[in-house]
Amino acid sequence: MISVNNLSVQFTGTDLFKNVTFNIADHDRVGLVGMNGAGKSTLLKILCGWQEPESGTLVMASGQTVGYLPQEMVPDAVGTVIDEALTAFSQLDELEREQERLTREISEREDYESAEYTRLLERHNDVTERLSVLGGGRRREAAEKVLLGLGFRHSDFERPVAVFSGGWQMRVELAKLLLRHPDFLLLDEPTNHLDIESIQWLENYLQAYTGAVVLVSHDRTFLDNITKRTIEITAGRIYDYKCPYSEYVVQMQERRASQMAQLTNQQRQVAQIEAFIERFRYKATKAKQVQSRVKMLERMERISVDEVSTESIHFQFPPAPHSGKIVVECTRLGKAYGDHQVFDGVDLLLTAGKKVAFVGRNGEGKTTLAKILVGDINDYTGNYRLGQGVVLGYYAQNQAAMLNLDKTVFETIDDIAQGDIRPRIRNILGSFLFFDDDMDKKVKVLSGGEKARLALAKLLLTPSNLLVLDEPTNHLDMNSKDILKNALLQYTGTLIVVSHDRDFLSGLTDELYEFRDGAVHEFKGDIMEFLEAAKEARLTDMAAKATPAKEATASKLAYEQSKERERERRKLQNVVAQKEKEIEALEGQLAEKDALLTGGQPQDAAFYDEYQRLKQQLEQKMEEWEEAVVMAEGAL
Repeated sequence: MISVNNLSVQFTGTDLFKNVTFNIADHDRVGLVGMNGAGKSTLLKILCGWQEPESGTLVMASGQTVGYLPQEMVPDAVGTVIDEALTAFSQLDELEREQERLTREISEREDYESAEYTRLLERHNDVTERLSVLGGGRRREAAEKVLLGLGFRHSDFERPVAVFSGGWQMRVELAKLLLRHPDFLLLDEPTNHLDIESIQWLENYLQAYTGAVVLVSHDRTFLDNITKRTIEITAGRIYDYKCPYSEYVVQMQERRASQMAQLTNQQRQVAQIEAFIERFRYKATKAKQVQSRVKMLERMERISVDEVSTESIHFQFPPAPHSGKIVVECTRLGKAYGDHQVFDGVDLLLTAGKKVAFVGRNGEGKTTLAKILVGDINDYTGNYRLGQGVVLGYYAQNQAAMLNLDKTVFETIDDIAQGDIRPRIRNILGSFLFFDDDMDKKVKVLSGGEKARLALAKLLLTPSNLLVLDEPTNHLDMNSKDILKNALLQYTGTLIVVSHDRDFLSGLTDELYEFRDGAVHEFKGDIMEFLEAAKEARLTDMAAKATPAKEATASKLAYEQSKERERERRKLQNVVAQKEKEIEALEGQLAEKDALLTGGQPQDAAFYDEYQRLKQQLEQKMEEWEEAVVMAEGAL
């Protein structure tokens, strides 16, 4: 458990936290939420020891470990992907050395009744259990499993990490953190660099994680699928809700409504008491009652309402100019980088007013096709044309990075504003939360969220009838994402959006294109319908592979298949029974050794080596038994 007591932190004279107290239990699933700048990332840094609080204490049980993935970092990996992932097991080497030392020390001691001897036994047991959790000898297998889950391919394993983009390098860092398997896993915006498939894999991984997980994320679906507890940071205080994010939003609104109602009632009560005091202040016959009410006011604990920022971006896209019926037309479109064919044979036809999404794994060509559509890439094969009267508006994935860092906020907009928009620059910037004090700030000092808002503001300056948005929600908080989504729902032009945010896409588009294995497939429906269809397709494919077809006449085929299924079923049931016998034998041997340990009898190093070997064998047999049971059930 991590215990935080009376924690206080200030930033530029303002309290980020003031006397904050809470606990994180060993198996908690916690979402940290709050406005940008509320202190979520700061709290994670304090929990992992990267930053010290100004006052208060943080207590954690001895031997427990904390792993932290910051929102931004500069990876310094020099080896291959698999080699870098395997560095996560350096802790295993240390644990194995500690296990050997403890085994040797225990075998040499004879003070079996002493507290020190008991402490050594407990630590030996903790280390042995930790080694079992981390995988022991199955290091490469575990590393490959996590890397594949995070979107790498087998062919990527021997490539140097340095040749990958920053987003893929962050995936390697996340893989290393997961493989270390700390007791407390602290993740700051872990989905920023992941595609939908990888996000879903990470969700499943974290749901089964044996330690505690603390998340900061602007992905509502991700939070809802993982967390069971939400800690809100607001105005220097925290509020602890025993529920996931969506339920928290409802309870938070109810809490604030209750605070307002209580404050209103108290203000009415105070006004009545003050009126009584003023009315009878100078009447001797009422002196006792007046004095009583004065004391009542002095003793009254005044109700306060959280000072919550209500500022949020507010805008709508200008009306889309008229265009022809066909807005985008691609025929047999292809793009390759050297020998690598990103995609080929793409047929795409978008009519005016369509709203579509590009989805798929990173690296499959979504951004590449978006760049072809807006004219940033011209060396492609096949045919592509924009329709009559199409006016493009483009938000690139690295749009914020493309801003001129040496210009001010005002200059960034002033440089491209024309006509009657120029007098409205300050109003436009104000709608994106840039006020008078912000106008002269250099772009290079802005946060990631502020740069994203400034880049979105630029989109409003030129009316367009085709918007191409590549990851527009990166760095936006949930409220800003909701406002952007609402503005896009009201947008009258054609929309192409590249995004991995399921909640943002849900209900926004009615058609999508999946990029997979060099091809682009059209899907009629919403993102949630697509994910459900993809899940069903995977299950169908697995079932088809599990029962290979045989060429024969219909009657003979059915007979042979029936006989084969029955033979396979009996074979699998025999495997399950055999595994159960092996498990029972191993459990019996371990029980005998546990009895010797609890009896306090001295044991030598060979005893503990054998004890560890039996535990690892038992774990392996349990995995084999689980696989056999699943296969046997599938054969019924």
